[in-house]
Amino acid sequence: MTSLLGPAEVRRLAGELDVRPTKKLGQNFVHDPNTVRRIVTTAELSPDDVVLEVGPGLGSLTLALMPACREVVAVEIDPVLARKLPETAAERAPEGKLTVIEADALRVTQEQIGEPTALVANLPYNVAVPVVLHLLAILPSLRTGLVMVQAEVADRMAASPGGRVYGVPSVKLAWYAETKRAATVSRSVFWPVPNVDSALVRMVRRPPPADVDRERLFKLVDAAFAQRRKTLRAALGTWAGSPARAAEILTAAGVDPGLRGEQLTVTDFSRILEAADHHL
Repeated sequence: MTSLLGPAEVRRLAGELDVRPTKKLGQNFVHDPNTVRRIVTTAELSPDDVVLEVGPGLGSLTLALMPACREVVAVEIDPVLARKLPETAAERAPEGKLTVIEADALRVTQEQIGEPTALVANLPYNVAVPVVLHLLAILPSLRTGLVMVQAEVADRMAASPGGRVYGVPSVKLAWYAETKRAATVSRSVFWPVPNVDSALVRMVRRPPPADVDRERLFKLVDAAFAQRRKTLRAALGTWAGSPARAAEILTAAGVDPGLRGEQLTVTDFSRILEAADHHL
């Protein structure tokens, strides 16, 4: 029977390891068993899922995940935490299967991770979006994701075109998955208590919206948002070679050159790239 970590166990483990959560690694440890149970339920895992967890820390979420899936593959950058986690799991969730990889999630490779089917993680605040985009890019096997991130990052990840927080992360995530904000998480469930609220973001993988090169598309998106207040005609001037040529390409794609990047969907950007290729 799995035994989850409460506030006392989290502090005791941290004390034993002489671990102090660091701002540099964006660490905030969850110490509330109800919260990790809720995350696992919201993730809608099947017994066949291989779950990828990033930044498992002391193992609060790991222990809740293990009985709910076939295997947990945990990527931990901190060597002390990475060494301790298998012991904690063996002691508290003996029936489950866990693989711990000591690595930086931003640089980890598919060879190291294998073929996980679901991403479930309490992500370090400072690298949440780059980590998710890196993992979706290198792991076509990922079908679903549920990540806990800073509330305002969750809003950006799940934003629709036209909104104030819609930007590069919103467009790039939309290339891979349907993304929505699933729930808010109180700051009181963390140690140390962060000065912001968190939220859960749910992702369900879908086929790319167009048959264009992803890396080229992402460069186009970066260019469109590099100067947010500029119209697309101006913002894409350098990318296209000149504002006049940008306007031609946009018109050919059926996009008003007077619009701004935040008004376009990922499909609109794909049409612009296709139009540019036909206008060589």
